[in-house]
Amino acid sequence: MAERYRAVLIGCGRMGATIDDEVQDRPDRHLWLPYSHAAAAVACERTELVAVSDVIADKAEAIRQRYEVAVCYTDYREMIEEEKPDIVCIATRPATHSEITVFAAEHGVKGIYCEKPLCCSMAEADAMVAAVEKYGVKFNYGTQRRYIPVYRKMRELADAGELGTVQAVIVQDGVTAALWGLTHGADMMLLLAGDAEVEYVQGTIVCEDEDWEGNRLNVDPGIASGYVRFANGVHGYTTAGSGSEFEICGSEGKLRTFNNALAYQFRKASDVRYVLEEQAFPEVPCESGTVNGIRDIAEALDTGRETKGPVHLARRSQEMVMGFIESHRLGGVRVSLPMENRELYVGREGW
Repeated sequence: MAERYRAVLIGCGRMGATIDDEVQDRPDRHLWLPYSHAAAAVACERTELVAVSDVIADKAEAIRQRYEVAVCYTDYREMIEEEKPDIVCIATRPATHSEITVFAAEHGVKGIYCEKPLCCSMAEADAMVAAVEKYGVKFNYGTQRRYIPVYRKMRELADAGELGTVQAVIVQDGVTAALWGLTHGADMMLLLAGDAEVEYVQGTIVCEDEDWEGNRLNVDPGIASGYVRFANGVHGYTTAGSGSEFEICGSEGKLRTFNNALAYQFRKASDVRYVLEEQAFPEVPCESGTVNGIRDIAEALDTGRETKGPVHLARRSQEMVMGFIESHRLGGVRVSLPMENRELYVGREGW
């Protein structure tokens, strides 16, 4: 029997423990449930949820009872030192993600599943990458679509040349908040573009002049438009069109999801110019992205391989979003990656 890893949860709020309640009656629930970190850690056959923590004692106790966990804490440091977990699930607000990741890595944690957004500045992201890589921690980013089979299949078909040369990836996610929402879209753009390195980005955001305080933006701005130039030649676009919908455009075909992946379309070039013919999309299982992300950490620990959402890719997709904001701040110019402005901080007070 495969080893079961001891897991703990830091942050007993919505993404940590209760978002499952919000999607129970949604038509796309089969794509997401179990959704929260706690529900997924309990459902995953490779993990045992042994403790939870939250700075609010009543909340920690309520989630302990809900998931029938042995013990709860109000101090994540104490929990890590006492419980000595293999895997830590981080579901706090983003301002604490970097310090928690560094502490966990320094105190023997083997795997981390970290909720998006990754953090609030590229300096924080750099600290996370340094700690994870120094201590050999297996890390997955909590952008669940990356681990959902239909999106993995889209990437597989593109990699296999079924679309010819991939030319563009289009993300339709509305004028969504940069860190709270577009982190999902940016990670999907990166995945579907082959996880390629980024040359530069340009973007337009929605905010007011008074939202800026020096090098800090005190709101999570809407992203009206974003362009990414990938080093492999792929063009990436995020548009104000509603979603979440994603499209890969190639020289010989297209793949697209509809209605948050309730439906999808595969078309390939025909003998008639400009006409693409419908193809059968391969059958894929319906599996929780959160469960798959946590299971992937366990399997990476088993074998020593890299995870599917490693910290350097999490930093890359985060930097794409931060680059859109920096581009707007500088008047719409191209921003080369890595960004020079590593201290640009995005987030309202209390994050």
